Amino acid sequence: MSLYDEGHTIAGWTGFGIATVGSGLVGLGVCAVSTPALVGGLAIVGASVLVTWALHLTGWGKPPGVRPRGQWGLRVRDTQARGGHPGCVSCRLAGRGRPAPDAAPVPVAPGEARAGSTPLSPVE
Repeated sequence: MSLYDEGHTIAGWTGFGIATVGSGLVGLGVCAVSTPALVGGLAIVGASVLVTWALHLTGWGKPPGVRPRGQWGLRVRDTQARGGHPGCVSCRLAGRGRPAPDAAPVPVAPGEARAGSTPLSPVE
């Protein structure tokens, strides 16, 4: 089981669905040798990026990295989105957020917990 839960969001699935339609149209354009279908498909794929970005900035995406299990649900809105997420390229492009901390994380031996951390899964 993954501890990161990346992409399991409204923003991620909406962007995936729109990009799938655009990719299908690009494939149809290649097979049919149709420039309008190619251009239309690429425009739809570009729109999927913008829609995903907008949804992430409104709180329907999640920050990168480990999150508490209570925030793993698909319908859980991210309350930190307005201030931006540290290390998030999407937030930085929008002029939000803070740069990622410069300090590298301290390695932890397997089976050993960090001080003040709670295990997220039985594996941890």
